[in-house]
Amino acid sequence: MTLEILTSDLLAPLKHGFFTRRGGASSGVFHGLNCGQGSSDQSEIVAINRSRVAGSLDVAPDRLVTVHQVHSATAVPVTEPFDTPPRADALVTATLGLALGVLSADCQPVLFADARAGVIGAAHAGWRGALDGVLEATLDAMEGLGAARENVHAVIGPAISQNAYEVGPEFVEDFLAEDHDSSRFFAQGKGDRYLFDLPGFGLYRLRRAGVGAAEWIRHCTYADAERFYSYRRSVHAGEADYGRLISAIRL
Repeated sequence: MTLEILTSDLLAPLKHGFFTRRGGASSGVFHGLNCGQGSSDQSEIVAINRSRVAGSLDVAPDRLVTVHQVHSATAVPVTEPFDTPPRADALVTATLGLALGVLSADCQPVLFADARAGVIGAAHAGWRGALDGVLEATLDAMEGLGAARENVHAVIGPAISQNAYEVGPEFVEDFLAEDHDSSRFFAQGKGDRYLFDLPGFGLYRLRRAGVGAAEWIRHCTYADAERFYSYRRSVHAGEADYGRLISAIRL
């Protein structure tokens, strides 16, 4: 099966993709294009999957750069592939021939580009990273390489949608304590539960930070098991592990 690659006109003409699980070599609960080196999938199979992604972006496998994601607000500049991936959740580069990738399975994968300046970025933005400022940190790091944030286009890839993201009242309190305007991203659920609009919150933070344009490509990871991995869906199904989607962009 061939790879399925979702793209956005906002990031054109740069080569990029939000890869679905289709076209991969993994089996079982990981069936498809699992690119998570931290999963319990066979490492050789994950390497095959990542190699297919790199090939679709016209880079060698070792030029597809990712980090050890820890739900932080840390963004790192990249000029060469890492010997040991740093603990961070975003990468930026102005180096030709490098592809930047982030992994996700409900959290937001966000790809950035200032095509005019030749600077790109990629961020993994779950609720914690988004709240703590990983999107803003990515923009700051891009500016450090010569980007202008008013020229940056940012696109949020497949992520869990509000209908599937139930949270408790203490979760809401964390957001309101940081910014009371965040209340708009919560809808009342059953009992004391709320439904959180993670992509809406991501767009809000990106636009507040001054990007030139931003969008969510409007695919819910939880709702579409054929195309996307979902951490929350795997928990609800009682599965032992879950695959990780990859999203990547290159200069």
